[in-house]
Amino acid sequence: MATLVVPPIPPSPRDDAMQLYRAFKGFGCDTSAVINILAHRDATQRAYIQQEYRTTYAEELSKRLISELSGKLETAVLLWMPDPAGRDAEIIRKSLIVDKNLEAATEVLCSRAPSQLQYLKQLYHSKFGVYLEHEIESNTSGDLQKILLAYVSTPRLEGPEVNREIAEKDAKVLYRAGEKKLGTDEKTFIQIFSERSGAHLVAVSAYYHDMYGHSLKKAVKNETSGNFGHALRTIIQCAHNPAKYFAKVLYKAMKGLGTNDTTLIRVIVTRTEIDMKYIKAEYAKKYKKTLNDAVHFETSGNYRAFLLALLGPNN
Repeated sequence: MATLVVPPIPPSPRDDAMQLYRAFKGFGCDTSAVINILAHRDATQRAYIQQEYRTTYAEELSKRLISELSGKLETAVLLWMPDPAGRDAEIIRKSLIVDKNLEAATEVLCSRAPSQLQYLKQLYHSKFGVYLEHEIESNTSGDLQKILLAYVSTPRLEGPEVNREIAEKDAKVLYRAGEKKLGTDEKTFIQIFSERSGAHLVAVSAYYHDMYGHSLKKAVKNETSGNFGHALRTIIQCAHNPAKYFAKVLYKAMKGLGTNDTTLIRVIVTRTEIDMKYIKAEYAKKYKKTLNDAVHFETSGNYRAFLLALLGPNN
């Protein structure tokens, strides 16, 4: 469930566009006003506001936000503005081409459902004029490249149906491909993880645990490393419980000295309209403090205000 708090009777997109224009006018920007509007509008409303702003003021709202905001707040607000698929496309492109840090692209691609990936591929091509698969091919290598390409191009079921017989067989095949042998047969892991549905992988994991005494996730951790291991773990953990997976990603982003703001922003912004309520519950259960309190402690100023607005009430 989403944590986004939208007014019961939201103002019209025209009113919002006018209020934003007023907030930008004059000396300095009324940042609180900008946050109060944008952090409380859903993807459709934000799209209408951007349309109205363009029509009324002959200027892109995103360009105005770049000139009025700065630092981490600017990063967070700009990432919040597109619809989920458009945002995913931007994260992937930045991760693959600008940052050359494949963690974000791997997380996004391996945590999305087949139907989301299908739409994402179409949108990526229309937005950037290049195929997502081509982008992955050009900017990754080795087993990571193989799993990402297989994962984005193989059709998978999304329902709860599971063939128990095949699931049990898959568990045995994975054991033979990994823990039973010296070295790892990555090809087998790639095939099963990219071809089977989330529900099927959960069943495989249960059989694996029953037969070999520990989880498939643990086996993956022991048998693989680097971004390839990260991809497989993301797939299996998101099949089981995406909220628990993202709670851990957020915890690691804030753990120790300093904060990984890129990860903090990415996860909060991408999950607010999807399952942030569940992520908050998992976070509180595992780390014995609320996610809101953790974010409050690690951030400051308008940047903090914006993220906390997205997270909703502190519970």
